[in-house]
Amino acid sequence: MTSPDSPDPEPGWAPAADGDRATDRATDRRPSLDLLVWDAPNIDMTLATVIGARPTAASRPRFDAIASWFVGGAGEPGRDGVDDVEACVFANVPPQHVTSLRGWVEALRSFGYSVFARPKSRPDDDIDQSMLDHIEVRAASHRLRRLVVFSGDGRNFAEPLEELARAGTDVVVVAFSEVAGYASSSDLLHFVDIEDVPGAFAAPLDRVRLDALPVDGAWLRPTKSLRDAAAAYASKHP
Repeated sequence: MTSPDSPDPEPGWAPAADGDRATDRATDRRPSLDLLVWDAPNIDMTLATVIGARPTAASRPRFDAIASWFVGGAGEPGRDGVDDVEACVFANVPPQHVTSLRGWVEALRSFGYSVFARPKSRPDDDIDQSMLDHIEVRAASHRLRRLVVFSGDGRNFAEPLEELARAGTDVVVVAFSEVAGYASSSDLLHFVDIEDVPGAFAAPLDRVRLDALPVDGAWLRPTKSLRDAAAAYASKHP
């Protein structure tokens, strides 16, 4: 597996222009790479949004199943131009959760993931730039054949991911369809709903997927009692 502390890319790195792709691929002697990057804060936050509750161990995605799906799409080492695979999880670590997150980090490492962990000192701390920096490093050191990004954050990822797709990388965004419109509507990115990854969840999530309704329709149950909703309105409008 590729080590996460590879040298920084050369200054001025940018994906090749369209006209240079074929020539670059024919002459490029760098090893090819399938890379997965996982935005842990974003996926956890959006999971809470789609199920309307705080995620538990039973409702969180299974990293071992996702590793199997990812590696299965890469092919055998040394065949079809695939030389290596790498999966990285990026996370902010609040001081009060240092102890409770230790087991989670060790479990990830045992499944073959590299973990980039950074202290979360402010509520608005984000790891998106760290993810983009690592993608840039890998795009400079390897021929990036496939990039799989687990994040629904189009604000920071849409433009650089589409730029890589134009340069010839197969870019796959995996997130929840409720929050990843930027990817599902893009002509350059491939979108996969995370629940469609085989085995990603031990049981179906309690969510409303308007993109996957049965042809005969479906009843969508209320998330709050009708009496409770009426009482809440009456308390605000006596």
